[in-house]
Amino acid sequence: MAKLDGKKVAFLLTNGYEDSELTSPWDAVIEAGAQATLVSPADDDLTGKKGHRAPVDLDVASADASDFDALMLPGGVVNADHLRMDEDSVKFARAFFEAHKPVGVICHGAWILIEADVVKDRKITSYPSLKTDLKNAGAHWVDEEVVTDQGLVSSRTPDDLPAFNAKLVEEIGEGPHKGQTA
Repeated sequence: MAKLDGKKVAFLLTNGYEDSELTSPWDAVIEAGAQATLVSPADDDLTGKKGHRAPVDLDVASADASDFDALMLPGGVVNADHLRMDEDSVKFARAFFEAHKPVGVICHGAWILIEADVVKDRKITSYPSLKTDLKNAGAHWVDEEVVTDQGLVSSRTPDDLPAFNAKLVEEIGEGPHKGQTA
């Protein structure tokens, strides 16, 4: 795995996230030397759908994408649905695309990217139920374990986490992508 010493990764989520889609990428970036920060519109500790608890480090309303090298969006239906309805979360996610920074997304996490209007003409995968939503937003949806499109790393389910984590760490290590557009 690439070394991420000095890199800062924002994890954007709220209650109802898929536990392993937070913990597994979090551990992967930490093990590679990055600093992980949990960013959320929620004030208190978050609870995953299977009971995992995680403390919020930073309110998304005061978060600035320029303070981070990459963004990670875990899935979970409730988490993803609430985030796409939160204006500050949508703006925060969009800012990473505007700055051409790496973004990781898994499962239902892609909903916020649709809301941020950043998937048009991008190759992406997700949980299968998002296929039509992503296609309607102009994305080229594929059913693959992990897909990378100019710094956007996507996967389908927790089963894909080993491949996803390796590719996420690699993309963060490579840094911003000049060809990426919002």
